[in-house]
Amino acid sequence: MRKISIAILALIVVGMLIPAGFSADSNVVITYGETTYGNSNYKSIVDSFFAGQSNIDINNAGSKIITADQVNKISSSITGKSYDSSQILSSALVNLNDNDNLQVSVDKSKITTITGDMYISALKSAGITKGHVYVTSPVEATGESALAGIMNSYEEVTDVEIPETVKEAANEEIYTQAEIVNNSNVNADDLSKLVNDVKEQVSRNNVTDHNNIVNIINNQVQNNNINITNTDIENLANSIEQVQNVQGDVNYYKEQVSGIFNETGSNGFSLDAVIDWVKSFVAGI
Repeated sequence: MRKISIAILALIVVGMLIPAGFSADSNVVITYGETTYGNSNYKSIVDSFFAGQSNIDINNAGSKIITADQVNKISSSITGKSYDSSQILSSALVNLNDNDNLQVSVDKSKITTITGDMYISALKSAGITKGHVYVTSPVEATGESALAGIMNSYEEVTDVEIPETVKEAANEEIYTQAEIVNNSNVNADDLSKLVNDVKEQVSRNNVTDHNNIVNIINNQVQNNNINITNTDIENLANSIEQVQNVQGDVNYYKEQVSGIFNETGSNGFSLDAVIDWVKSFVAGI
C-alpha cells in the first residue's frame, strides 16, 4: 500500500512538472503557407504527407502560418516579386528530435524548382546544421517561399531568432538559384553542386572580393561544363558574397543554438528521464 501511495504521489509530481501543452513532439513545428492552411482539403493533403514521411503524430506538433506579407518582406527586396494570399502554398515540417545531421526531404511530385540540396545549402548558410526538414505543397509550387517557413520553424523550436541579415542572405541564395533554373536549361542538382563547391572554396580561403568570387564561379562552370549566362554568374557571385559578408552574424547565431541542437527535448525537458526517476524511486522503497 505504501509503495502504491508513493507511486501515485510521484506521478502527481510528474504531472506538476510537465508544462501546459507539453507533447512528446515538442521539438516539431509545422509551418503552413496561408493558402494551404485556409483550404481544408489542401491542409489534409499536406498533413498526410508529413505524417506518412516523418512517422510523427502531427496532432502533437506546433504549427504556424506563413503569410504573403512575410514572404513579400523577403522576396520584394531580392527579386521584386510580390505574392498575394492565394499563392503561399509551400509548407514545411521541422523535426529537431532527429538532429544528428541536417536532412531535407522534398516532395518532388509537388515542389518543382527547389531541391533538398538547395535547402540544405541555404540553411547551412544560415548556420543551421541539425534537424530533419520535410517540404511539400498541396499543388505544384516552386518551393521558394518554404525557406521562410523553415527558418521560422527553427526560431519557434529553439526560441532563438535568426538575424535578419542571415535570413536575407539565405533567401537570396534560394531565389537566385530558382531564377537560374526557371530561366535556363540548367539541371537543379548540377547548379546546387556548383554553388556548394564555390561556397566551400570561398569559405576555405576567406574570399570576400567580388571579382575573385566571379573567377571562382567561372572556373567551376568550366570544370563542370555548366552553361549559364554572365548575368547568372554575376547574380550567383552577389548571393555568395552576401553569405560571406554575414558570417559574423551566422557565427553568433550558431553559438546561441549550439546547446539547444544537442538536446532531445524542448528546453532540455525529458519526460523519459522523469519516468525513469519515478521507477527507480518506487523500486527502492
